[in-house]
Amino acid sequence: MHRALSLTLLLALAACKVGPTYVHPEAISSAAPPFLGSATPAVSSTDAPDGDWWRLYQDPVLDGLVADALRANKDIAVAIANLDKARSALRAVRGDRFPTASLDVQGGYQRLPLSQTLPGTSRSGSTVDGGFTVAYDVDLFGRIARGVEAARGDVAAADADRDAVRVAIVAETARAYADLGSLAERIRVAKRTVELVDQSVQLTAKRYEAGRATRLDTSRAATLRDQVRATVPPLEAEREAALFSLATLTGRTPRDLPATIGTTAAVLHLDRPLPVGDGRALLARRPDVRAAERRLAAQTARIGVATADLYPTISLGGSAGSTSTGLGNALTGSAFRFFTGGLLSWNFLNQEAARARIAGARADTAGALATFDKTVLQALQETETALSAFTHELDRRQALADARTEAATAVRIVRAQLREGRVDSLSLIDAERTFSDTEAALAASDARVVTAQVDLFRALGGGWQQDAHTRVTRGEVSDRVGS
Repeated sequence: MHRALSLTLLLALAACKVGPTYVHPEAISSAAPPFLGSATPAVSSTDAPDGDWWRLYQDPVLDGLVADALRANKDIAVAIANLDKARSALRAVRGDRFPTASLDVQGGYQRLPLSQTLPGTSRSGSTVDGGFTVAYDVDLFGRIARGVEAARGDVAAADADRDAVRVAIVAETARAYADLGSLAERIRVAKRTVELVDQSVQLTAKRYEAGRATRLDTSRAATLRDQVRATVPPLEAEREAALFSLATLTGRTPRDLPATIGTTAAVLHLDRPLPVGDGRALLARRPDVRAAERRLAAQTARIGVATADLYPTISLGGSAGSTSTGLGNALTGSAFRFFTGGLLSWNFLNQEAARARIAGARADTAGALATFDKTVLQALQETETALSAFTHELDRRQALADARTEAATAVRIVRAQLREGRVDSLSLIDAERTFSDTEAALAASDARVVTAQVDLFRALGGGWQQDAHTRVTRGEVSDRVGS
């Protein structure tokens, strides 16, 4: 027994892990400098992004909706369930590190035929057999250790996937809430424009009664009013769709969403440069990049799992028990038995299947590396695209604001000239149509500015990055030391 224990210790000390040792892939060099759009200080800064970025809007209603979504959203619940499943798989793989023990007790009563009974012996009797068995797989070539590494990578990837869903849900919640506020503003603008054009309709009707305008002038004015009025129902439908989307995001049915949400939603404004950080920090923060990196680590470890099949497996074990013809004799020394020993198993003649599994694992790892590189490039692309869209939309909004001011001035001038008889009603209709189109475009641009902000915050990776980065770092260190 002492020799077996010594052999176990020596084998454990000599154990090694086959397969490649995972090395964190180098980040793309172009990711280190600040983003291209950060050269405009009025738009963005290289400060680190805020984790709870939605709080920058300082809107308590939005804060409450985001909290509801993080607590009750069903997509997040699915991601949490997937994480729990990955953790359970890790527990199962970790269990292979430890010895297994079993306790078996069997008792019975039998009666033999006379032809099978020796003279002078009883034909019937009871038997008792009980034993305790211990077995231990010596992980000489690291198959179990590599399996634990792979499972740890899967857990970290599922954890990052959960964070990615959180980022998406927060962004969608903020976007739906922003749509509510912006659509309410666009509806207000459209209704105000209807009232303004209706005043022109009444003025044109009075001029027609006075013989200073034609029937065509009144028809054109009424047509413009009805055209503007026709823009309101689609906006109302979009607003209701935003309400329904917000209900789903926060885990409610549309009927359960508080009625006050539709009336208290405000147009979101952010009067400060957006903190965007730099590319290197982005890659450490984005959950999809973290997930791709952890899956690469897991696939690398699975090469070692497959490689271990080329080498022998060693199991040590022992058993002790008692076999007797009665319960009273079960605890006597004559009934006691024990066994200790080991088993070496090695399929060395035909290893083609094992080598095929190694090749498959290497191919999976190459695919995971390509996926990681692609994810990094997509992260940079999405961030640069969102920042560019936000910057140019701000420029567009400023141009529309200037155009709206000029269009409003033109309406006042034409209206005054119409009263003096210097222009006809057609000039007023054209001026009001221009003003209506410009004001509607400005309101729509306000909505696109907020949408671009939300898209940029989502591209930057959202919150939870510090905790997630800590989890990945700790997991990576644990994998390297083979704990």
